[in-house]
Amino acid sequence: MAALTAPQAIKLSFGYKVIWGIAALGNSLISGIFAALLPIFYQDYLGLSARWIAIASAIYAVWNALNDPIFGYISDNTRSKHGRRIPYMRYTAPFLAATFILVWLAPQHAGDFTLFMWMLVSMVLYDGCYTMIGLVYSALLPEVTESDTERNHLQISSSLFGLLGTLLGFIIPDLFRPKAGAVPSFFPLQIAMVVVGVAGMVLIIATTLKVKERLEFTQVDKPLKLKDQIKFTFTSKSFLILVSQNFMSILVSSLVTGSVFYLADYVLKMNTIVLLAFIFIPLIGGVPITNLIRKKMGLVQAQQLLLVIAGVGLIAIPFVPTALIPGCLVLVGFGLSGPQTLTNILFAEVADEDELRTGVRREGAFFGINALITKPAQSLAIAIPPFILEAAHFVTREANNNVAFLDQPASAIFGIKVFIGLIPGIAMLLGALILFWFPLRGARLEKMQHDLLELHARKKADYDKQKA
Repeated sequence: MAALTAPQAIKLSFGYKVIWGIAALGNSLISGIFAALLPIFYQDYLGLSARWIAIASAIYAVWNALNDPIFGYISDNTRSKHGRRIPYMRYTAPFLAATFILVWLAPQHAGDFTLFMWMLVSMVLYDGCYTMIGLVYSALLPEVTESDTERNHLQISSSLFGLLGTLLGFIIPDLFRPKAGAVPSFFPLQIAMVVVGVAGMVLIIATTLKVKERLEFTQVDKPLKLKDQIKFTFTSKSFLILVSQNFMSILVSSLVTGSVFYLADYVLKMNTIVLLAFIFIPLIGGVPITNLIRKKMGLVQAQQLLLVIAGVGLIAIPFVPTALIPGCLVLVGFGLSGPQTLTNILFAEVADEDELRTGVRREGAFFGINALITKPAQSLAIAIPPFILEAAHFVTREANNNVAFLDQPASAIFGIKVFIGLIPGIAMLLGALILFWFPLRGARLEKMQHDLLELHARKKADYDKQKA
């Protein structure tokens, strides 16, 4: 009798991995422009008052936090014969394009309340579509293969295409937005946003035509009751440790990207695009290198190393000579390749462990609750700089006849270095420290991966019997 062959993790072709990444390009192109252009479009171009924008942003923030776990639950519990992830990506993409375009079609000479309602409704509709697509796309990663190597390759593709989309999100609006000193015309910008929306939709749909779900997880798994889902999610030690580390990473990335203009204008006094290059070039270069580090050290240790590299670069910023700060940012950019690439693979392992506990794959729940817990980090990143700047006697444009005051007091310069360097640096090192308690490594991880392959082989056999 021939020996039985042990189950093997699914291997994916290079073309598959490229197609996987273009959905991230479509998604990040749209979301990058939305994040970069929205505030200036409604306040500076359309004249909507800050009070109305604050109200709309507060309502949007609540919806933005709650919709992730809601959509995660819906996706996990969908039992369509076409799958529970791909249909949501494919058929939500046209609505994502339409609601994104709607954001920029606000009536130019309307009153504050009309503009407020247009901004609020279009943002809420847009974010519902964006969240659904982003969540199911992330949840697909652990499902298509059990191999950490293959997952790493998929995430590298997603990260590289996603970073390209983010960069285009800065460049495209600048090419088509109304220029200073000219009579404002929104028509070129609106046409550009239509093209972007349609292009993003096509890229997302293209990925869904190539990527196929493993239907055994839809047809064989039986959904847990809601109370059991909540219990198993919040009793997962692996998940709670990882989400704590990810909170620190989200806080750091939000502080750094949200404060880069202060560093460029008042500390280094250089062009912002040049400053961003010191971060983005090593970040983009670091993304594929994460695979080599992971192979050498293991997934958790690779993440810790890269968090420490970024943390050291950030903590050094307040204390090194100004000329060396760009060098610190190179370390920061390279270190951020870890959270950019490895975090979702760690979440995939959390979902693998949970499947062995519950018998059901529930990636949507983990990514949804992760978003709910980490969204406050973004709000915290918005709140920290103003308090530090006020305490450090920063001179605002408003206090200087609406002109940037470049000769800031030394206390203000140090304050800027603190909230873009010292605070996020400490947070990054805390994230690396937290991961020492992450349990999925070594012999335990190997056994889990072996047991998972056997479980998936049984599910596939059960699914084949159902089809027969």
